[in-house]
Amino acid sequence: MEHGGALFHIGPLDVTSEMTTMLGISILLVVICALATRNMKLIPGGLQNLVEKGVEMLDNFIGGLLSPELKKQYFPLLATIFIFILFCNYSGILPLAGHLNGLMGPTAVLSVTVSMAIVVFCTTHFAGVRAHGFGYLKHFISPYVFLLPLLIIEEFVRPVSLSLRLYGNIYGEEMVTSQLFGLFPIVVPVVMNVFSLLMGGIAAMVFTLLSCIYIEGAAGAGH
Repeated sequence: MEHGGALFHIGPLDVTSEMTTMLGISILLVVICALATRNMKLIPGGLQNLVEKGVEMLDNFIGGLLSPELKKQYFPLLATIFIFILFCNYSGILPLAGHLNGLMGPTAVLSVTVSMAIVVFCTTHFAGVRAHGFGYLKHFISPYVFLLPLLIIEEFVRPVSLSLRLYGNIYGEEMVTSQLFGLFPIVVPVVMNVFSLLMGGIAAMVFTLLSCIYIEGAAGAGH
């Protein structure tokens, strides 16, 4: 598994393999959504049915973690995060991923997982202020003001934990699969790729689950 430098440059911007892979995934998702919704039917079939089933499963999953009002507000973001992470995780299973220029599992790169964790971090506190006004910030000095440094550290530990957990799971799995492929190039990598499908789904689910918990904790009625 090779994590090289830039493929090319656009001015001061370095374009890397993980960036081109994320762009490809974004285009693929747009195409899937366009095809699934271009001729919608009351009784869905084919791709429309598949996409609707997936959205329904996500709706039930996220709805079990957020209040109805918060789900209505943040479901689009959280569902997008889950789907995007899932496709990023699975892109690392593709043949030559990490070895072919332009193709690399994005979530096996720390900067990518950090970026997504920062989005969740900002959304969490935006949700808290949106729900409770700037009185939300009082929780940093509750129940005692001397806990302020610890509570601030706790808030910053969350995105660090989110990003490292996702990165460690995917990078570690890809490294193990790559090494096993060199030792046993026929059977074991196939088994590992099946295992990777399971681990990629779990990693996306855990990231989304924790994101929901953080948002509910910040904006929920029991804050």
